Amino acid sequence: MKNTIIGKKANIGKNVHIGNFTTIESDVIIGNNTWIGNNVSILNGSRIGENCQIHSGAVLAGMPQDLKYNGENTTLEIGNNNIIREFVTINKGTISKQKTIIGDNNLLMSNAHIGHDSLIGDNCIIGFSVGMAGEVVLGNWANISGLTAIHQFSVIGEHSMISGMSRIVKDIPPYIMAAREPLSYVGINTVGLKRRGFETEKLNELKEIYRIIFQEKKNTTLALELIENHFKQTVERDKIIHFIKQSTRGIIKGNI
Repeated sequence: MKNTIIGKKANIGKNVHIGNFTTIESDVIIGNNTWIGNNVSILNGSRIGENCQIHSGAVLAGMPQDLKYNGENTTLEIGNNNIIREFVTINKGTISKQKTIIGDNNLLMSNAHIGHDSLIGDNCIIGFSVGMAGEVVLGNWANISGLTAIHQFSVIGEHSMISGMSRIVKDIPPYIMAAREPLSYVGINTVGLKRRGFETEKLNELKEIYRIIFQEKKNTTLALELIENHFKQTVERDKIIHFIKQSTRGIIKGNI
């Protein structure tokens, strides 16, 4: 480890590789078997799990780019088995939520930015140069393609797939594909859902639910009433209804 700086109070697990010219500050925890490349900055407030890869140039737990941040002690919590590629930047939390959270088994491609107080679930893919503002929520298994810009406070549902170079300013319900400009519903995420074991009957249920929401041109309240009254109760049906009812920014529109 050439010219590497490690804070005296840093808690570093077993079998951790640390590359050259890397800085690890004192208020840091790193789990076992994590690999850290060259020229990485792991700053105060970082909590990193086991079996992660952190590649060259990444900056973790940088100060929030938010004017309300006033130096309070906040954290960045990263789970297990995450791959964080070159020059990814992830800011820690503000007084709003106190922490930024990255779950387990995620891939963050090069140059991606995760803003303060965001919540990333498990098994997500965040493409190269994705720009995610503060307090974004990303559900499990979501896939955000490269060069996408995500407005603060946006919520992106689980198992969703977002096309490259998108502009996300509205919430995106679970299980769908979104593309075009303005960003719109273009179908359910059939390929991704099949890979995760969703059977044909379930895919057909999701297609019918979203046909009512996006293609019958009914207002959202009426569409949800129809779904509640005419579809049997399932986990997926209820997640869709709950997501849309809880949305504060409104959901994207249909465009097919």
